[in-house]
Amino acid sequence: MLHLRIYAPASQREAVAAVLRDHPAVSSLAVLVDASVRPPGDVILADVAREAANDVIDRVRATGVQAEGAIQIEPVRTWISREGLDAERRTPGSSADAVVWADVVQRAYEDSELTWSYVSFMLLATLLASIAIVLDSPVLLVGAMVLGPEFGAIAALGLALVRRRRRLFSLALRTVVVGFASSIVATTLLVLVGRWLGWIVRDDVAGLRPSTAFIYQPGRWSLVVAVIAGAAGVLSLTSARTTGLVGVFVSVTTVPAAGNVALGLAFGVREEVWGSTLQLLINITGMAIAGWATLAVQSAVWGAANRRHRR
Repeated sequence: MLHLRIYAPASQREAVAAVLRDHPAVSSLAVLVDASVRPPGDVILADVAREAANDVIDRVRATGVQAEGAIQIEPVRTWISREGLDAERRTPGSSADAVVWADVVQRAYEDSELTWSYVSFMLLATLLASIAIVLDSPVLLVGAMVLGPEFGAIAALGLALVRRRRRLFSLALRTVVVGFASSIVATTLLVLVGRWLGWIVRDDVAGLRPSTAFIYQPGRWSLVVAVIAGAAGVLSLTSARTTGLVGVFVSVTTVPAAGNVALGLAFGVREEVWGSTLQLLINITGMAIAGWATLAVQSAVWGAANRRHRR
């Protein structure tokens, strides 16, 4: 179940209320006349079955209320309502599998924003990955993979293609490129400092590393894992089930590859640089393509569901 809070000018109150009043997926509706100060007008509250959220939101947006007012969407974690249960029964599909596109797009824009915190997390994750490689520690490597914030921006690339949003694509691409480039450059400089202090030697980078050698040795399974992880990650982001997202973070080697690129650059080990760069590109490409394909299927399925709701 989702809760809608709509701030509507008085002139649009009846149009918005009519949309909600007539829709079978709406279980409760309240109109608070003159309750909104900015914009001046009314506040309209409604509970909607998640399965029909896209159809309801599209119809409300068609009234143009968002031009002067606002539409807020909130999940309802616990609810007790006979009418709510009937509304869900009248709406085909599963609430856990339903994709609320307005929510997904909003989160994609937020995850694609190039912020100080995003760059900081990327740098810290890449530094931790570099230390894990030097120590040949898979535990530290997993920590670096979980710390990396890059998946949201990578998933946004596929969403931008499916929803045909050029601005989102450019924002996400910039965030991915700048995030990895800046973290690699900064980590390379810090590795050079560690080399000067004698904390890191060439053998730590070019020597045998049985637990972390896979980082610079991409193969056919690298793409397979990236595709599976990308599809699982997008499903976790778009559905009500988010428990699989951590598993995605510890499956792909984007941040570890960036850390190894920095180590290779600092010590001039070309095979490490090229192998890790290829691993990084394979993982990013695989996740973006998988995200696009998963979202395209979801868009087709829920587009058909919306058409059934309208009929």
